[in-house]
Amino acid sequence: MPLNPIASEDREADDQGAAQADALHESERQFRTLADNMSQLAWIADPAGKIYWYNARWYSYTGTSHEAMMALGWRSLHHPDHLERVDSRMRRCFATGSIWEDTFPLRGKDGLYRWFLCRALPIRDEQSSITYWLGTSTDVTAQVSAEDALRELNESLERRVAERTRELAEINERLQVEISERAQAEEALRHAQKMDAIGQLTGGIAHDFNNMLTGVLGALDLIQRRVAAGRVSEIDRYIEAAMNSANRAASLTHRLLAFARRQSLDPRPVDVNRMVVSMEELVRRTIGESIELEIDLNSALRLTNTDEHQLENALLNLVINARDAMPDGGRLLIQTEIIHIAGLHDTLSPGDYVRLSVQDTGAGMSAEVIARAFDPFFTTKPIGQGTGLGLSMVYGFINQTGGYVQIDSVEGRGTRIDLYLPCLLESAHRHPPPDQDAATPRAGQGERVLVVEDEPDVRMLVVDVLRELGYSVDVAADGASALPFLQDAGRIDLLVTDVGLPGMNGRQLAEIARQHRPDLHVLFMTGYARNAQVRGDFLEKGMDMLTKPFSIDDLAQRVRGLIEVP
Repeated sequence: MPLNPIASEDREADDQGAAQADALHESERQFRTLADNMSQLAWIADPAGKIYWYNARWYSYTGTSHEAMMALGWRSLHHPDHLERVDSRMRRCFATGSIWEDTFPLRGKDGLYRWFLCRALPIRDEQSSITYWLGTSTDVTAQVSAEDALRELNESLERRVAERTRELAEINERLQVEISERAQAEEALRHAQKMDAIGQLTGGIAHDFNNMLTGVLGALDLIQRRVAAGRVSEIDRYIEAAMNSANRAASLTHRLLAFARRQSLDPRPVDVNRMVVSMEELVRRTIGESIELEIDLNSALRLTNTDEHQLENALLNLVINARDAMPDGGRLLIQTEIIHIAGLHDTLSPGDYVRLSVQDTGAGMSAEVIARAFDPFFTTKPIGQGTGLGLSMVYGFINQTGGYVQIDSVEGRGTRIDLYLPCLLESAHRHPPPDQDAATPRAGQGERVLVVEDEPDVRMLVVDVLRELGYSVDVAADGASALPFLQDAGRIDLLVTDVGLPGMNGRQLAEIARQHRPDLHVLFMTGYARNAQVRGDFLEKGMDMLTKPFSIDDLAQRVRGLIEVP
């Protein structure tokens, strides 16, 4: 019997439907198996965002049931501090259909909150309409804890850095205060030491100058009284006393300038061996018979460029100090050597030096005495037996000439003082010393001299001396009043001017004078001129310098010498 075609088609349709149902059931089973065994919490929501399914991992973590979740909703498991923020953002994503992602804590069945990274993806149909939402929640508590720990560590580190920075700032502030206080203390100490030195210096100067002024003024007072009484035959000794006191005052001034390195030097090529030999007799008379004198001179000694007169005074000062250190006799050695300094040594530059040494076998000096040996008016001699300016003068003079002074002394074993003087780079001939026995030179054929001096008494004396020597003299009290004489066409054979004039100084006046009279010779007079410390740097050809105070013979010889120079 033939089959019914309609019945056959129905059976085929039923079979296909059953197969599809089985396939759908199997797909659902596979999905549930996968969803229930995944490590994340999973859920499904309708298009409006209402959750209607949770996987087994959700119930296992929260300890809830499907009925409880349907009744209470997922918000019951959120932390109240984050609920408003999470809910607001979730609603916005569901409304716009955008992917939702957020991190927040969820309460577990133990009542503790753990952090989850939650994400919901909209699932769309062929018409792009959202059919449901698939969400997952991944436990990120360890990561969040690590981030919190790192953040806390950074904050702690920042706090520690800030605290340390603050501590360092406080330490630095305290250090600055201490430095400031120390600087103030050091400045106060320096000021006290300076005032002590000034007190010692002014006290010594006042003591010595008062004695000398007493000799000068007392002698002049007696001379005035004797002349008034007509007893002129008795005034010679008073004149001699006044001259001696005045010369001692001049010597003291030179020593002070030497200590301060402000004296006017006349450096010339000097043969130190020849100088020592010329002073041998004077040295022997100075030290006496109880002291043995030995002189050891290096025959290959080179010339040095220095002021020979000042060097003689320095050597004599050292000899006197050595003599006083050997009251019971001893041995004095004067020695010269050539010393080469290879590298920078104290204040000495590399080069060759003449070393002039004075060594005694006397009492010696302690370290404390050596430290103060060059201080002005410091002396270990009894009161009245020393001014304390000898070594300070030596120190100042040697330093001013570019040299160096070194003391080597041991108490009870003697002292050695070395003077280092730079050698000349080229050989040169010494200028012969003036003939001290020659008669005072006078004017020749009507020579005319212009004298510029601001000190009235000094001006009067210089003018009177020159006129007495036969010169015609024009007089000015300052540079401005001297210019008309220089600009005039009248004869002027020599300009004699003080260096320290008010306003235009003597050196400036000489420069202006030579603009009008290029061949004019100039004699400078100075008691102290900062720029005239070394004459070679101050004087030009046809110029000379005379240091105050000076004698009539010195003035006459310098004037005549300059006028006669072609």
